[in-house]
Amino acid sequence: MKLIQIWSSYYPVFLAFLSFLFSVSLWFTGSKLEGIFVGIWVPSILGFSVAIRQIRRETNQQKLKNHE
Repeated sequence: MKLIQIWSSYYPVFLAFLSFLFSVSLWFTGSKLEGIFVGIWVPSILGFSVAIRQIRRETNQQKLKNHE
């Protein structure tokens, strides 16, 4: 149960880290342009997750206000 809670909170960080590892592995195996491209995914994943959490937070706040 605790593992599910951790995953649901930090999955964007895990996915960004996996993307980072994939980018580094591409870079050092000679696919430098592909490594750079995949490296751009890291801030994109994190930024997208922040946007989703902000939308969820605002939606939850609106639901609470409507129930009062």
